[in-house]
Amino acid sequence: MIGIFLLTHGTYGEALIQCACHVLNKRPPQIAQLGVAAQDDPLAALPLARGMLKLVDTGSGVLILTDIYGATPSNLAMKLLEPGRIEGIAGVNLPMLLRVVAYRDRDMETLVTRSLAGGRDGVLNMLRH
Repeated sequence: MIGIFLLTHGTYGEALIQCACHVLNKRPPQIAQLGVAAQDDPLAALPLARGMLKLVDTGSGVLILTDIYGATPSNLAMKLLEPGRIEGIAGVNLPMLLRVVAYRDRDMETLVTRSLAGGRDGVLNMLRH
């Protein structure tokens, strides 16, 4: 099973996990989050992020989910990526996280593709749907 690591601003990652727990009626296994605050030194957070990554990696790899591409959490995530083993997606939302949980037993390429589709397809104009 592919591990899930949310690396986000503040408490956004934990809030997403709590919402997923509500929808799923349980906490998914192999999931962790690290919130980065404005006053945090990104270089000081890197060893902590590496340690948390190891906690959720049981050998099948990890998908890192971050909120805004180019911001501190995603820049930190970029330092952890290893193509095919540790992949990353920016722009995480609840539909994406639920898709990640649903498809994490597949291979990494499928998981990334399905996760991107889940995040994108979960955003719609309700009046035109």
